[in-house]
Amino acid sequence: MPPRRAGTRRSGIRIVGRALTCAVFALAGLLFYVSAQTARGTDLRTDNSLLSLGDVIRQRSSQNQQAQAQLADLQARAQDLTEQQANSPADAAQLDGLRRGAALEPLQGGGLTVTLNDAPPNATARIPGVPEPGVNDLVIHQQDIQAVVNALWRGGAEGVQVMDQRLTSTSAVRCVGNTLLLQGRVYSPPYVVRAVGRTDALRAAVEADPDIRNYLQYVQAYGLGWKVQESGDLTLPGYSGTVDLRSVAGQ
Repeated sequence: MPPRRAGTRRSGIRIVGRALTCAVFALAGLLFYVSAQTARGTDLRTDNSLLSLGDVIRQRSSQNQQAQAQLADLQARAQDLTEQQANSPADAAQLDGLRRGAALEPLQGGGLTVTLNDAPPNATARIPGVPEPGVNDLVIHQQDIQAVVNALWRGGAEGVQVMDQRLTSTSAVRCVGNTLLLQGRVYSPPYVVRAVGRTDALRAAVEADPDIRNYLQYVQAYGLGWKVQESGDLTLPGYSGTVDLRSVAGQ
């Protein structure tokens, strides 16, 4: 193989040098472009942007302090108004009335006590021509207790108590099997319902209720328990449970 000439080697070195020079200039141009796009006409070496951010922080801090001062003033004014209203006899009476209406206060007066009970386990038909009872014919159902409660409310009851719990506007009477589930507690028969109000109006409402009349047919036929008692002095406790509304699956 013949040896390479020196002129050819020098020519190659010049070509490589020019290529490197072009690459350096191209890289420098790219850096200038990126810097210009990032700065967008601003001086990147100054801390003007940091100064602006500090101004914004100080401004927001001042606004927060003003808002907190206004909140403290409004809370103080609300507290003063609450104390003034509490000292007003009219407002105090209105508050007491609302608490009684919400069943939060004990209630005392004349009223009615209704007791429902299952029939004996071995009960048979007591009336000729009536079919022998099934299992469901011998136990108290949810609709039986609910019918009594509804009738008492229609009769003008000022308050109603089922077992040992005072009912509110959100109370739900539910039966699971042959047990009563009321406001998170489980009860077994006999079921006792008490109501404070005019005894004559309460009794009339109970006797006129069609669902109760249907229940009384089972009382006569199979011996389900039923007792109505008037009282001149009943005391219903105030409701002491939660007042939050909750949804129970399956209702």
